[in-house]
Amino acid sequence: MASLLGEQLFEISRQGPPPPKDFFQLVNTKNEVILRSWRISLQLNCRGAPPKELRTSHLEFLHHKSVLCHFSHVEQIGTVFGQRILEYTISLCQGKFDYLERLPDNLMLCIMSYLKLKETTLLAQVSHRFRKLCNSEKFWEHTVRNRCAGFTSDMEGIANAMGWRKTFFTFFNTSGRKEQHLAQID
Repeated sequence: MASLLGEQLFEISRQGPPPPKDFFQLVNTKNEVILRSWRISLQLNCRGAPPKELRTSHLEFLHHKSVLCHFSHVEQIGTVFGQRILEYTISLCQGKFDYLERLPDNLMLCIMSYLKLKETTLLAQVSHRFRKLCNSEKFWEHTVRNRCAGFTSDMEGIANAMGWRKTFFTFFNTSGRKEQHLAQID
């Protein structure tokens, strides 16, 4: 599983809260947390200013989180990116990795093929990545091809033209016939 971890564990960018509207980037690598900020201002003295960069080892980051009471980069991460991202960053610094999030899309789609459709709707609520996968054309193509009894090769052109998800909900998820076509799904 360690091979799933690249040098960079997590990255997010976002504009900071008003009034300054500065831009921030948070990068969590295997060894350190990097917070970069770009000053956004119309003032002449701020134009062309280089970005600020704070680099902290995981141990220092965890120590600062519990020791510093004044404004710090840890608090700045919470303010700019929210409490959930701060907690996730802390988890990564503690060595708690979410390997499922790191699996390649094709492997995740293969795993998802064993889930019931109702379970994939729950999975889609877990993260942005899982929502994207659950709504992807690849997922719906696999669902239609392998789970819908009424699908024929003649329908492939229609599915390619109108989209596999729309094909599923138009032809195979109709009231009254749902049980007939989706016996394996439910």
